[in-house]
Amino acid sequence: MSRFLKALDQAERDRALPRGGAFRSAGPATFRAPEVEPAKPATLKRPAADSAGGVDDHLVSLIAPATFEAEQYRALRHTVEQLHETGDLRIVAVSSPGMGDGKSITAINLAGALAQASDARVLLVDADLRRPSVAGLLALGGPDGRGLVNLILDPALTLERVARPRPPFNLSVIPAGQVAPSPYEVLTSPRLGELLDEARRRYDYIVVDAPPLCPVHDCRVIAHWVDGFLLVVAAHHTPRRLVEEALNVVELNKVLGFIFNGDDHPPSAYSGYYGYFGRSAAARRAAP
Repeated sequence: MSRFLKALDQAERDRALPRGGAFRSAGPATFRAPEVEPAKPATLKRPAADSAGGVDDHLVSLIAPATFEAEQYRALRHTVEQLHETGDLRIVAVSSPGMGDGKSITAINLAGALAQASDARVLLVDADLRRPSVAGLLALGGPDGRGLVNLILDPALTLERVARPRPPFNLSVIPAGQVAPSPYEVLTSPRLGELLDEARRRYDYIVVDAPPLCPVHDCRVIAHWVDGFLLVVAAHHTPRRLVEEALNVVELNKVLGFIFNGDDHPPSAYSGYYGYFGRSAAARRAAP
């Protein structure tokens, strides 16, 4: 992880450069996500929304899959697919050291990219019960709809009844649901593990929008049930100390890699835009 921290230091130094300054690569331990600009209305192909509002324009994997920005998430999808093939990776949690790093947008775009495969069944779960955002970003209606909290508190509910399909891709969504009386206590319920085990049998990929790692302890509970974490780090926003603290929250063998989000130095070429991804947990365990 030291290579990533060095890259983060470089990004902080780049703040002093003018906007037209030279592009700096994030280094070999990261995947560089795009700073997505809102797509033009003429390019949008929106799935039917459950509310009057539309799907958030930053969800390019769903509403503008032919764009260059969406292609970056397909690069991330390819890496996850490789980990699925080599290590049976199924449940991926997307988190961040703190708040405001872009993890929810990243989680939804990753799920949308994975769901573009015709033979992939993908489930997106909003497990950030303190600050849920998946329902709002996907225009799934108000906070009173059923979701993960309802599934955990009511054993009579099933995944099939609560998961909401989002055509035209093979994507189903479980929003956070009702306001949790105590998010940590809800997530410590054995019912969460039962639901994720069932999802593991029904879906090829489960993408979990997880709480941030440092402000609360919720991710420590979720870590027991997921196969790995992708950590979103925002350029010019995430302090290095929070990145270091985040690496102490979950076991390192569950950190699949980092996503460097929102770099405002434009790429000079495709080869500079793509970063490399962190090694899989299996690869790290095998390393001397």
